[in-house]
Amino acid sequence: MDYEIAEHKELVPNVHFLKIRAPLIAQKAQAGQFVIVKVDPKGERIPLSLAGWDKDDGTVSIVFLNIGTSTRKLAALGKGATIFSCVGPLGNPSQISKYGTVACMAGCYGIGALLPTAKALKEAGNRVIVVIEARSDYLLFWQAEYEKFCDQVLTSAFDVTGQRQGHAPDVLKDLIAKGEKVDRVYAVGCTFMMKISAEAAKANSVPSRVQLNPIMVDGTGMCGVCRVMLGNQKKFACVDGPEFDGQEVDWENLIKRRSAYIEEELRALSAWECKSYG
Repeated sequence: MDYEIAEHKELVPNVHFLKIRAPLIAQKAQAGQFVIVKVDPKGERIPLSLAGWDKDDGTVSIVFLNIGTSTRKLAALGKGATIFSCVGPLGNPSQISKYGTVACMAGCYGIGALLPTAKALKEAGNRVIVVIEARSDYLLFWQAEYEKFCDQVLTSAFDVTGQRQGHAPDVLKDLIAKGEKVDRVYAVGCTFMMKISAEAAKANSVPSRVQLNPIMVDGTGMCGVCRVMLGNQKKFACVDGPEFDGQEVDWENLIKRRSAYIEEELRALSAWECKSYG
């Protein structure tokens, strides 16, 4: 069964939004879950967080960074094209309850991936503050989407173009220093951003939740590739996560495991580009 692309937008340079017709997945999807997409029969399986779904329309949405061979194949497809497979929803839903004031940290693809969780937190009765980060403000997106339901939306950029120069956790520190009582932190984005968000939360005695993005293959707990360490415990991000307590994650181990195949990925990308573009 092929899955049709109902909509495709490049939100900002190299960050793409796809809406895929997958009615069975749309019926069961929950905040914090993901799908595994395979562009063609010989392609690799790509885990991608759900950025939304529409049960009536039978579609699911993903936001991804165009960075490797498989994501470049995916980014090259237009509306009406089909992908070979889309499996899901996978993983456990986000931990949602009424905590009080929740600070949501989002960066890169995580700006899309965090949206369902932030909505669910608001629907649970929380005061939701969202902080979106990017290298520069022209790479920020979906502020308007968050403003529809969040109590406050703030931005940060690594250069001087954002409301605050620096990472999203720097904004979190500012909020707490000004007397904002934050009861829980959620972070979704690159590994480094999630790491420093969890550290900033811990330094202020605030619990944190992070949605991890390790290398993954089957997505059902059978291969063990997505193994992560929480304290002295081994967990699989696909079936035990992808969301975990940010203060328990062994971040150094995760960073090393994520970088294990960089050379192979570069060679694969180079070979594909030579084949595609001559």
